[in-house]
Amino acid sequence: MTPDQRAEKSAAAMWANDLAAQGLGVSLDVIAPGRAIMSMQVDAPMANGHGICHGGYIFMLADTAFAYACNSYNQSVVAQHNSITYISPGRVGEVLRADAVEYSRTGRSGIYDVTVTGDDDRKVAVFRGHSRQIKGTHFDEETGS
Repeated sequence: MTPDQRAEKSAAAMWANDLAAQGLGVSLDVIAPGRAIMSMQVDAPMANGHGICHGGYIFMLADTAFAYACNSYNQSVVAQHNSITYISPGRVGEVLRADAVEYSRTGRSGIYDVTVTGDDDRKVAVFRGHSRQIKGTHFDEETGS
């Protein structure tokens, strides 16, 4: 199995149970070892009292891309610590894109950087996620299931 096939199979296994992302209309656009790109349209119910995208939705999109990137090696991985800095507002009606890239992966720990951008490629937020590998895999590599 190639690293790309492993990443794709891991993502498919996670996606089957990811009701949060599915329910909010998130799509997985790119998956590769240590990398994931996900997108989400900002709908009116996602607006806060200022009429812009609530930061929690932006965090959720970034965190989801982080999760798929760090789980792309068929090892069960969870978040240990995350932080986000908001740069510009997400606008109702636009599609936000979260690009997660592995910064470091050593032993059971990893660090991933996620850039969230808007339709016009402006930076909406930057997110850093620290991951920790736990017991388990997403699928059995010997049987493929």
